Amino acid sequence: MKKILTLAAAALFMASCAQPEEVVDAPHEYHPEWSKNANMYEVNIRQYTPEGTFAAFQTHLPRLREMGVDILWLMPVQPIGVKNRKGVLGSYYSIQDYRGINPEFGNEEDFRSLVNAAHEQGFKLIIDWVPNHTAWDHPWMTESPEFYYHDPATGQITNGRDDHNNPTDWTDVAELDYENPAMMEAQRQDMLFWMDTYQVDGFRVDMAGGQTPEYWTETINHLRGHNPEVFMLAESEYYYLHESHFDMTYGWEFHHLLNNVAGKSADVQTIDDYLARQAKDFPADGYRLYFIDNHDENSWNGTVEKRIGNNAHAAFMLCVTMSQSMPLIYSGQEVGLNKSLRFFERDTIDWSAPSQADFYSKALALKKTQGALANGSWGGAQTRIATNNPSVYAFSRVKGDNIVTVFVNFSAEEVTIDYSGAIDEDYTNWFTGEEAELEEAGQITLPANGYLVLTHGEC
Repeated sequence: MKKILTLAAAALFMASCAQPEEVVDAPHEYHPEWSKNANMYEVNIRQYTPEGTFAAFQTHLPRLREMGVDILWLMPVQPIGVKNRKGVLGSYYSIQDYRGINPEFGNEEDFRSLVNAAHEQGFKLIIDWVPNHTAWDHPWMTESPEFYYHDPATGQITNGRDDHNNPTDWTDVAELDYENPAMMEAQRQDMLFWMDTYQVDGFRVDMAGGQTPEYWTETINHLRGHNPEVFMLAESEYYYLHESHFDMTYGWEFHHLLNNVAGKSADVQTIDDYLARQAKDFPADGYRLYFIDNHDENSWNGTVEKRIGNNAHAAFMLCVTMSQSMPLIYSGQEVGLNKSLRFFERDTIDWSAPSQADFYSKALALKKTQGALANGSWGGAQTRIATNNPSVYAFSRVKGDNIVTVFVNFSAEEVTIDYSGAIDEDYTNWFTGEEAELEEAGQITLPANGYLVLTHGEC
């Protein structure tokens, strides 16, 4: 089997400007137009409600739409393997049948009802796809054992492996063989099944770095032949996946950098170093998924509070405003999810905590209405503002007449900084609606764990 070895509370002030029509000045060969200002929300069906069902989650759609969510990403919805299962309910990522529905969540009609309701309310809906391995009791195990990777030394099918083909402790799954053309074609047909049968809008591909770029180029071209607007997210940070026409890759490195800067007081200069590497390796039109939480981080590495303390909102503002970024919100993040959800058994989110929906709604509205913050190269160039403070990061983004200027203070103390390199203009404070002036250089005071977002010009 071939594996790739390469590499402060504010009053709510609602914006009234709409995204203008314009002729784009960069190629957007495959990104659907609807993704231009979109954000994403990860749905953990099992833990979302006491029932843990599609139908129960469906009742939350109006709330999420009001908050401004665009794309719903559902963690795997297929049946979970029983053989070698981990825990009581098993891992979502141990797929027993690529075309089936997990009875724990409901039946086919329940899923179809959820997709239809999501579309009617203006969402796009994508599902998790797990191409690297299956459960040990997937039908292929008996019908097509040649679809699996066999250890050269023992001739035995192996446990799931990482995207460098290294052994893991994933004992509940069996590794697939990406040198088998029939298996690869079967994968494509199974993906098409979900597009044709349920009209899902795309896929978040688990461990997308475990397959060859040639496989993904052929597969994505095949899927787009059926639906040119299918949206593809790779759980990988391999830049070459953009060349295979994935719309978006994970910003894992940026996430861990945020944990260090926001939670461990690392110098914000590391953000500049990161952006320099991204500019060198990644295409300007490649979307990057930026987040402060997701199912992996929450379950295995701890809560947002544990990792970044009081800087959750400050860190999320960077996820919303940084160049090329599409922000992700994880289930329960909008009520400050304060526990690590168990992965292999029921562990319902506590929705009784104080809502933070006003903040997230305002943050997502910023992304939707400011042309400078559009996704990929639809958005504006990002220019650093010097702050002379290792805890304060600042920059501006410009697209036409639209300017968005951002200051973020990761310090636990109020700070007054000397800045330089800003764009001298009259602005509006996005979160208060107050008018503000900003000169090219001067002093500014920021609250502890705080942020300032200023907007100017046509949106």
